[in-house]
Amino acid sequence: MNASTEYLEVQRLSGDELVRQHATLVRRIAYHLMGRLPASVDVGDLIQAGMIGLLEAARNYTPTRSANFETYAGIRIRGAMLDELRKTDWTPRSVHRKAREVAEAVRQIEAETGRDAEESAVARRLGISLEEYHAIVADAASCRMLSLSGGEYDEGDDLEVADEAALSPAQAHEQAGMRTDLVRAIENLPEREKLVMSLYYDDELNLKEIGEVLGVSESRVCQIHGQALVRLRARLSGWRGR
Repeated sequence: MNASTEYLEVQRLSGDELVRQHATLVRRIAYHLMGRLPASVDVGDLIQAGMIGLLEAARNYTPTRSANFETYAGIRIRGAMLDELRKTDWTPRSVHRKAREVAEAVRQIEAETGRDAEESAVARRLGISLEEYHAIVADAASCRMLSLSGGEYDEGDDLEVADEAALSPAQAHEQAGMRTDLVRAIENLPEREKLVMSLYYDDELNLKEIGEVLGVSESRVCQIHGQALVRLRARLSGWRGR
């Protein structure tokens, strides 16, 4: 179907018909997100939230020759699912506390050595085994959402890039500075951590897919991802203090 034909077709359809035709899109997006979330998340809750997003998309969509309803609806559906996830933080407080402790150990070691903190060094600093360290960073990855700019579940003390339209000029300037520092911090991650971040956030691969790319297990990808997140948290600790 070319753009002109699609434009005429969408104009003809009612909101209810748009919803019926695109209901499978909700399930597809929900199961794609589930590949990147803990097993404790209920896919039914995501689908229910996504259907609300689809209904809103059908109600608010204005056909234009350059617009694509499926693309527009996909954005609204995914946004509704993320909003639902933000309302229901499944992560125990202990996970947040341990992640903060790991990040602080990383910050101290890197300040002392001027080099990337090795996982074995962080574990020694904390007085825990490497297995315990891996479990903590894996939990840290599980409690993070799908974008560094989307708001994270850490009781308001983590890094979040706000909607600049709602900010004062001074706040917008500070947000721009934080965004620049975040990009720079990601660029300076160890190569494997940077690659995992790129595949996860930019290419939107799930952990299993990233494992296939890297030739490692899904659990190892989760550990690398969590390690990258706590390293970023350590290196950007000044912004949380503000």
